[in-house]
Amino acid sequence: MVDYVMNQSITGRAIKNGLFEYECVNIRDYSNDLKHQRVDDYIYGGGAGMLMMAQPIYDCYQSIKEKCTAGHRVIYTSPKGKIFNQDVALELSREKELVFLCGHYEGIDQRVLDEIVTDEYSLGDYVITGGELATLTMCDAISRLLPGVLNNPDSAPLDSISSGLLEYPQYTRPEIWMDKRVPEILLSGNHGLVDKWRLEQSLEITRNKRPDLYEKWLEKQNEC
Repeated sequence: MVDYVMNQSITGRAIKNGLFEYECVNIRDYSNDLKHQRVDDYIYGGGAGMLMMAQPIYDCYQSIKEKCTAGHRVIYTSPKGKIFNQDVALELSREKELVFLCGHYEGIDQRVLDEIVTDEYSLGDYVITGGELATLTMCDAISRLLPGVLNNPDSAPLDSISSGLLEYPQYTRPEIWMDKRVPEILLSGNHGLVDKWRLEQSLEITRNKRPDLYEKWLEKQNEC
């Protein structure tokens, strides 16, 4: 799953061009159960489902740790983690190396989490099948911020959320579609007025759809 997605589109091109690299490591390869490569077991105290065991994860991490520089971060994707957002993506994009631990089943033995994890992040208040999907989303968001990954270096700062506001409406040809016309100001050629219109639209959309972001943006403006 991870290999297929990472090698598509923008991330795939960036990897091919040597702008960043990644490695998938299969925790099953470090299981003490050589016959079945089992990595999960029943939960102490009872409960539904199975839990990933500490030993395979710890041994897997030790093999990775040997290749990493000191001070690298180990990120566990979990509904219990802090919410991952654009600010976190920017922070992580400045790191030289990142290790992602993808949980599965009912989760992971707490003892190994306490031993190796430095950061715990969640995509939101919902549950998905495995940490691979969350990790792929985070890696995509982080990689877009690396130098040279986007063809246009101005694209990332202008992305929705990056500026602190939701993106303004955008249009392309034809000028009229189903009796709906592109706003005249976008055809004016006056870049100053266009920028003003776009900011006004972003502010209005953010205020209506994400009042939390709008208030946060206002606070930052007041601080300036």
